[in-house]
Amino acid sequence: MSRTPHVVYIAGPEVNESQAQSLAQQQGLLAPVLLKRRGTTLGWIAACNQASSIDAKAAAQAWRNSDAYALPGFVRDKLDSHHGHIDQSLTLMAQVAEGTEVAELFEQPPYIERTTPQFEMLSSFQDEGDDQEIETIEYDAVDSDEVVGENLWCKASWLSFEDDDSSLRFRFSFGMVGYEDVAADLTRQHYAAQLTEAIFPESSIISSNPKLEDFMQQVLGTEKIAYVERIVYFNSPNGGAQFHQDVERGHLGVVFAQVHGRTGWLACSKTQLMDEIVSFVNDPANVAALAALLPDESMAQALSQKSKERQQLNSWMDNRDNEPLELLINRCPEFYRHLIEQGYGYILNPGDIILLPQKSIDDCAWHTVFCLDDFPGESLSFAVRAIDD
Repeated sequence: MSRTPHVVYIAGPEVNESQAQSLAQQQGLLAPVLLKRRGTTLGWIAACNQASSIDAKAAAQAWRNSDAYALPGFVRDKLDSHHGHIDQSLTLMAQVAEGTEVAELFEQPPYIERTTPQFEMLSSFQDEGDDQEIETIEYDAVDSDEVVGENLWCKASWLSFEDDDSSLRFRFSFGMVGYEDVAADLTRQHYAAQLTEAIFPESSIISSNPKLEDFMQQVLGTEKIAYVERIVYFNSPNGGAQFHQDVERGHLGVVFAQVHGRTGWLACSKTQLMDEIVSFVNDPANVAALAALLPDESMAQALSQKSKERQQLNSWMDNRDNEPLELLINRCPEFYRHLIEQGYGYILNPGDIILLPQKSIDDCAWHTVFCLDDFPGESLSFAVRAIDD
């Protein structure tokens, strides 16, 4: 074991809940939870029954290594003061999931009082080229009659195409999606962040937190930081995010806070993930698991071949249209057992944070997320950047 584990892989998906509970008790672990997403069950995990330490030097080292670092309970003391806001946000999520237009909701209390007069709603539309988009709401930031931040937006999107997954997110930014270098415009980044806080005041759990700011200054080795490109997630049962990275130019990484419900995670650097793919694919003990996962011989051969050439595997990971690798890293219970046994698993409870460095496409933390409850949860995912004087 190369890392101190946060969670333990209890059993595969064939085990029932009663059996998993018995196995967890035998090992002195907390109650087991099932990793299930988009119809694929990947096994039972349980948190270790011991507190994890939080150390800024260790977090800084993990950040330099592009590895994830968890901060258990770091913002738990901030949740009570935002209980009403979190309840409002969960109601908003439910209304959107049931089909109510986002713009209609934002024109009603409490949202209209919190956005007026600083933000003027301009339009509402759906991008026909984005099948996951629900609705985009455009705003201008205004000061008296002067526009001080134009073309800000909140985009509501589904996280998957599954009918029984109501997971969605609200992303805040500005300009043309995918066409503009948003990192270059600090002014509009500031107003997009302010818009996030007007609609989701619980954002201040991260953004107005002196203890967290001091900790992140130590981790990043910088005196001034800003939280930009903000996303508010609502992961629902059977939902979550498949393995991915969040690299975006000008950003150093992501601070993710769980504010309601629980999420399960596997997170590690891209280098570590490649190491584990190579180790797993080339281990004779996993031949049967890979054959069951990849019955198509050409797919199995492609995965085997790419895993023998590191540069090809590195490039392959950045190719979204890659079924053999997608199946391995998202749908193979034995591979998840392998990763968790190496110490890459986490369970986030309300008030917990996980740090995800995202310096470049080759130097970043990859991660995958699961809803662990039978109800939707809420999370804040904010990119962090250094601010020069």
